[in-house]
Parts: sequence; structure tokens; C-alpha cells
Amino acid sequence: MTQTNSSWGGRFAEATDAFVAEFTASIGFDARLYRHDIEGSIAHATMLAKCNVIAEDEKDAIVHGLKEVQNDIENGDMQWSVALEDVHMNVEAALTHKIGIVGKKLHTGRSRNDQIATDIRLYVREEIDHLAAEVTRLQQALITLAQAEANTIMPGFTHLQTAQPVTFGHHLMAWNEMLQRDFERLLDCRKRVNIMPLGAAALAGTTYPIDRSITAELLGFERPTENSLDSVSDRDFAIEFTHVGALIMMHLSRMSEELVLWASAQFDFIDLPDRFCTGSSIMPQKKNPDVPELVRGKTGRVYGHLMSLLTLMKSQPLAYNKDNQEDKEPLFDTIDTLAGSLRAFADMVPHIQAKRDNMELAAAKGYSTATDLADYLVKKGLPFRDAHEVVGESVAFGIKEGKDLSELTLEQLQAFSDLITADVFDVLTLSGSVAARDHLGGTAPNQVKAACERALKKLSER
Repeated sequence: MTQTNSSWGGRFAEATDAFVAEFTASIGFDARLYRHDIEGSIAHATMLAKCNVIAEDEKDAIVHGLKEVQNDIENGDMQWSVALEDVHMNVEAALTHKIGIVGKKLHTGRSRNDQIATDIRLYVREEIDHLAAEVTRLQQALITLAQAEANTIMPGFTHLQTAQPVTFGHHLMAWNEMLQRDFERLLDCRKRVNIMPLGAAALAGTTYPIDRSITAELLGFERPTENSLDSVSDRDFAIEFTHVGALIMMHLSRMSEELVLWASAQFDFIDLPDRFCTGSSIMPQKKNPDVPELVRGKTGRVYGHLMSLLTLMKSQPLAYNKDNQEDKEPLFDTIDTLAGSLRAFADMVPHIQAKRDNMELAAAKGYSTATDLADYLVKKGLPFRDAHEVVGESVAFGIKEGKDLSELTLEQLQAFSDLITADVFDVLTLSGSVAARDHLGGTAPNQVKAACERALKKLSER
């Protein structure tokens, strides 16, 4: 008899080509799903026994054997085989070796198609919980730093040009808002991950009298899926998760860009902890912000994984196709990249040191209080467009004189509008400018502190 794969080789007249066996195997990357595969198998066996498809003692033997297989894997005693193709068949073969023919009954009423779809959902669900915890940890670090820097004045930018003065705490809380949306998206994505395909079998369901609600409850799923064809072929949840991951990485990349700029000698706004930086092999003075640079670079690979998964699914007819084996590596790498990037940021942010004097000095350049002068004139009765023109002329004069608006004399300012009086200098100071933006969402220090308190309350309610 020709030797073929024992799980499906009955109708084949020749063995699989050695290269094809290697090429089509997934055990090299899906072995990480072993816990979830075993968890799903234990629940499946328990359900089969409750529905009298297998005997209770057979279920007990299967469950005991699966736990032994898991111990073997975690102790490094499992010999993974490419010939067995994937994590499912490796685990089943190890089980059968331990408990004999009863182990072959485990696959009753299911297929590798619904099995892998279940394994991935269990895995992604668990990883979402871990990632959400890391997002929370990073938010906690940002909020704590924002509280400490609520009064620290820095330039706010548009087009990377000095726009208006803000506080460093306010800027950090903008990052927190990005992460808050990321956290909410993770939880929303989890709802669609947490639906169970097990029991859909290969594509059409099974003739055995199973109860999928039992398995769903045992595995902590909200409910079983509704359609067997869609159950085994759906990878929307993986694409959606990778989309959420791409957004998280985009936010981390924006933060990274600013950290890299701020740590440069040209900005000199912050000092990053030495343990998150590296030096140069030739330039002894260098302190390179490698962590934010690398996170910024890793963003591209997650974007690529999103496009890879979208492209993978775009032409597949129902139901399962071998193409779907290609979903795991981009999905797994997305999870690994997110976990590492979030951990690096959550560890690094609490130790960022703000160079407050440098930030305030930079905010004093670039006529950042020009808008405050325009608002001052509007409050005195001048239409905004006219006020804009007056301030523009004042700035042009200041540039010519090499002075900031706050450094011009009252007489010089009054040359552009007789509405300007001595109280103008109250709004031309940096502290006066940020303090005046005293409304919900504004950069005033007391508003930043209030925003921090609200954000901390949200974290405490998770």
C-alpha cells in the first residue's frame, strides 16, 4: 500500500511529493496555536459526550490525553512533524499515540476547516485582551506625565511651523485620545472575533446530533456562527483586527516622529532614557532614539499585512480554500509587532524628561501669540478679517525689527491700531495665551488637569 498522510490519504494512489509536503505544511508557524487547539478539542469532546456521540469514558480518556500532550509540548518533549502538516494533526497523532484508537474519535463531527477557524479566534481574542492591557498601561504613563507637565509651555505646530502656544501636558493628552480610540476599537473588534465556528465541519455542518451552544459556552464564545459556509471561510475578523493594528501603529508612528524630532539637538525639547537609545560605532557623541525610530519603521510591515490579508481574501469562492493557510503569518506578525511596540512605549514614556526652559523658549519664537492679538482686537470691536490684517502688519514689522510681538512697545503696536491699549501685553505673554483657552478641550493648565482626571477615571472603570 502506498504511504500517504493518514488523515486524508485513503483515496490517493501515490505519496505526496517531499517538496510539496514541505511547501504545504503549516506546522512551522501554526504550532503557536497548540493551547487553543487543545482547548477547543477538550470542549468539542465534552460536547460530543453530552450529546451521546461518544461515551463518557472515551471523553475522559481524550481530555486526560490532551492535557498530557499539552504538558509534553510545554516541557519541550513534543516532536513536531512536517509530514502531519499542521498543529491539529500533530496534536491528534500525539493523542492517539498516548490513548490508542479512542484518540481517533476526537475528530468526529468537525473538520480542520472549522477547527483552525476556531483556534485563530481563540488566539486573537486572547491577544486582544493582552494588547488592550498594554494600551491601558501606555495611557496610564501618558496621563501621569501629562499631569506633571500640565503647566509646561511649548509651541504648538501646524505644517511643522510654530502656530500657537500649548502645554506639553495638552500635547500628551492628544496622544492619549488616539489610544483611547484604539482601545475602543480593540474591544469592538473583539465582539466579532468572539463568535464560534466549531461544528460547521468542512463546510456544510455535520450529520451527528451535536449541540454547538454547549461548545460555545465552554469556550467562552458569545454564540455559535449562523452559517456553516461562512463559518469556515470567513477571515473578516482577522482583517478587521489587522486594520485596528494598523491604526495603532500609525498612532505610535506619529508619536515616534515627534519624539525623534524633540530629542534632536535642533529641538532639544526632551531627553529619552539611555536604556531606550543606542550610540554610534564611529561618532562617540551620538545618542540615537532607536526605539521610536524602529516603531516608526515597523508600522510599514503592519500596513503590508493588512493589504496582504485583503488581497488573500478578495477572489476566494465559498467555502474554505488552501489560500487561507496564508492568513496566519501576517496575523501573527501583526500581533507580535503590536505587542513589542506597545510594550516599548509603555516602558519608555514614564521616563521621558521634559526640557521645560527649551520648550518655553521655542514657544516664544515664531510669533505664536499672533492669534491672541487678533482675538484681542476682535473683542475691542474690530471685524476679524481687519484684525487679521492688522496683526499681519504687526508681525511683518516685528520680523523687520527682529522682535517678538510681546517685545514691541505700546507705541509701536498702536501704530497699527488705536484700539490697542496697555492691557494688550496680558494676552501677548505665553502664560496668558494658554490660560485664556480655558474651555473643555482647551490647552489651559487647569483644563489639562481636568482632562487627566477624566481620563484616569475611564481607565479605572475598565
